[in-house]
This record gives sequence, structure tokens and C-alpha cells, in this order.
Amino acid sequence: MTGSTLDRYVARQIYAGVGFVLLGFLALFAFFDVVAELRDLGRGAYQLPQMLGYVLLSTPTHAYELLPIAVLIGALYALAQLAGNSEFTVMRAAGMSPGLAGRLLLKVGVVFAVLTLAIGEWIAPAGETAAEKLRMRAMSSLIAQGLGSGIWLKDENAFVNIRRARQSNKVNDVYIYELDAAYRLRSISVVREAEYRGDGRWALSDVSRTDFTPEGPRVERLAKGEWRSAVDPGLLDLLIVRPERMSAWRLYRYIEHLEENHQKTERYAIAMWKKLLYPVAALVMLALALPFAYMHTRAGMVGVKVFLGIMLGVFFHMLNSLFAHVGLLQNWLPVAAAAAPSLMFFGAAVVMMWWVERR
Repeated sequence: MTGSTLDRYVARQIYAGVGFVLLGFLALFAFFDVVAELRDLGRGAYQLPQMLGYVLLSTPTHAYELLPIAVLIGALYALAQLAGNSEFTVMRAAGMSPGLAGRLLLKVGVVFAVLTLAIGEWIAPAGETAAEKLRMRAMSSLIAQGLGSGIWLKDENAFVNIRRARQSNKVNDVYIYELDAAYRLRSISVVREAEYRGDGRWALSDVSRTDFTPEGPRVERLAKGEWRSAVDPGLLDLLIVRPERMSAWRLYRYIEHLEENHQKTERYAIAMWKKLLYPVAALVMLALALPFAYMHTRAGMVGVKVFLGIMLGVFFHMLNSLFAHVGLLQNWLPVAAAAAPSLMFFGAAVVMMWWVERR
């Protein structure tokens, strides 16, 4: 068997193992999502078709989050099968050194890394945004479901409170609190409806404006008005999805907006670096799987290795969340908080490979 043929054979085994594991995970998580959504079934227009659509549109997000774990488990399974059938032993006897095996897994890992990047940057964010919009429109709920008072935004010298919004380009019950240079309240505008017209312009309908002057409050009512603001539908769309499920580009845009308004960016910076570094986790998982192929090659121990893969995958997922929260609380550099879990697992892979070679 030539080198290229051997590479294709091993890669095919790993692809099949990872695909099988990922499909199993997605089916399991889709079931959990259906069970979780049953409590809201029947609220407003949120019926069975909308619920199934929401679950289906959320699937790419689960695929993105689970892909590195599926890579680890699938690769462990494939390598354990090769070892159990003595195929890996024959490959080693034919001259496959750990370096050659590592380069082979690197080629396979690049495919998974690119796939993870594509899903995380384009497919999953689009699906997540569509899923949340579908759910909220069916329930006639707010953009920010977790806040009883709607969503709050800082726009230069003003604070904006949006109470109702089923579409990001048309919002209702908007309160605009404008401040002067000394941060004193200058005016309050209550807007029944605001519709985005482009170039930072919002067309206002049914406006009640209260100006606070030295002579006292002055109330003015307008049927129409205009509001120029850095807030646009794209920014409101960002608030529909949790930071961890946004694309890196959208996170970067939102971080810029926060910095311009002198607001904290740490949570979004950590989420952005996690998005940028997460595809590397697929490579790290394959590096971690390689030493297991050299352990007990005759016995195989497929079940034990798959179980270890599941435990390591769960541990990696927990570490990812833990370091994000700890980094936020301890004011770590965002890139350090995002990279720590992958660096730890890569270090473990190097140590395990060194130990296997020394045996």
C-alpha cells in the first residue's frame, strides 16, 4: 500500500468515525432541544412547525460546538479499530513513524479546522439568528427576552431603551434619554414607532419630547420626526444572539461600537478570540488521539478508548466555559483566556506521545 493510498485509507476511517459520532450527538441534542421547547409550545403562534423549525435552525450551532469533541471521539474510535485489527501495527512495521502519523493527522485536522471555521463564522450564526427571530416573532416577544424593560443601548450622549421589537429595522416604544456635556438629563423622547431608513437615520412616528430647560420642563408632541444614531438593525441583530454564538466579524463590529461609547468589551473580546481559536481545537484533538493508537495495540480496547474520548471531550468543553468566566472575572488577556484550554490539551498530547515513545 503506497503512502498516498495509506493516507487516504486512514483519513477515510477517521472521517467516517467523526461523521458517525457527530450525527449521534446532533440527534441527541435535537431531542434535548425539543424537550426544552415543549414548555413554550402553544404560546402565541409558536406551534409544532415553528418549534421544529427552531430546533432545525439551531442544529449548526450544536455542530460547531461539538465538532472538536466529535473529532476526538471519532479519531479515537478509528485509530482504536485500526490498532485492534493489527492494521496500525502493520503500518508501523512498514515504516510509519510517529512523525509521519502526526503529519497524516495534521492533513486530516486541517479539513476539520476549515469546516469548524466555516460553520462557526457563517452557517451557525446565520442559523442561530434565524432561529431566534422565528421564535420571537411567533411569540411576539422582545428582542432581549431576559430583560423585562427591553434592551438598553448607549449612543454617544444618549441612552436608548427599546421596549418592543419583532423586527430589527422597525421597533416600538422607544425611550431616548439625552444628556448634556455635564452628564445632566437634557431631554426624554418617547417614540411609538421607529423605522430604519438607512445612513444612520430612523424615521419616528408619534413622538413625545420633554426638554429640561432652566425655565422648567417643556413638552412637545410631533407626528413625525427623525433620529440620527449609530444604532442600526445590524447592531440590534447582534443582541438577539448570545456573544458565544456570534461570528467573529460581528463580535469585532460590536466591540468597536462598545469602545466608541466607552463601555466594557471584555466578554465580547473573549468570545471573539474563542471563535478565532476554536478551529485549532480540531487539530489539538487529533494530536491528543494519536498516542492512544500506540497503547495496547493488540488488545484494541476500543470501548475504553471511546469512553476516555468522551470524558476528555466533556472536560475540554467544561474548561472552555470555565476559562472564559475566570478570564472575565480576573481580567486576563482575552486571547489568553480563549487559548488556555487548547494549550493545556496540546501539552497533554505532547507529554503522552513522549511517554509512549519512551516505553
